[in-house]
Amino acid sequence: MTTPDSAHPDDPHYVHRTGWLRAAVLGANDGIISVASLIIGVAAATPEAGPVLVAGVAALMAGAMSMAAGEYISVSSQADSEQADIRREAEALEATPADEEAELAAIYQARGLSPATAAAVARELTALDPLAAHVRDELGLSDHLAARPLQAALASGVTFSAAAAVPLVAAWLAPAGAIMVTVVAVSIIALAVLGALGAKAGAAPLVPATLRVVGWGVFAMATTAAVGRLFGVSV
Repeated sequence: MTTPDSAHPDDPHYVHRTGWLRAAVLGANDGIISVASLIIGVAAATPEAGPVLVAGVAALMAGAMSMAAGEYISVSSQADSEQADIRREAEALEATPADEEAELAAIYQARGLSPATAAAVARELTALDPLAAHVRDELGLSDHLAARPLQAALASGVTFSAAAAVPLVAAWLAPAGAIMVTVVAVSIIALAVLGALGAKAGAAPLVPATLRVVGWGVFAMATTAAVGRLFGVSV
């Protein structure tokens, strides 16, 4: 299915970004929070830099693979469901075309068109491309929102790795005995930047998005640090 060019290119829509933007923000957010939390938890249990860095590197590598694989598998399942629905719709159109056209007309009528207009619209769209009309208006699927497993996996894995490197590098460069403080400070700044960039990319309000990302990140790091200090072991 294709869509026409926007009638107002100076005021673009952002819905077409939701697929990769969701995966990218999720990957980056998880990269910062999970690796920073693990580093802080280990640093709270032991003052030695070696175990902290080893844990951070392991978390980055494992997390990136896990995020990419998880996104690919979950979005592939979504894509499989979408394709199954499209196949069933194609079979229904072949078996009972009149019923399917009437169903399409009922959808348009429910949206506010008069019965005559709804029937005319359904008839013309059925003549043009019946499957595309049903996929769009009955199933609610579109090219912009279609599941793209590989895109989601790449976006999530790459952004996880890039974001996870931030607390890891901070721990590596931190002065002796100041790993926790350095990683916390750098991670909070990184989370604030991530929240702002995500809001900007999706044209969302800046402050709520930033506070949401930073708030949950601080909570996760504080919880892990508390566990590390409580048990005195790497978590």
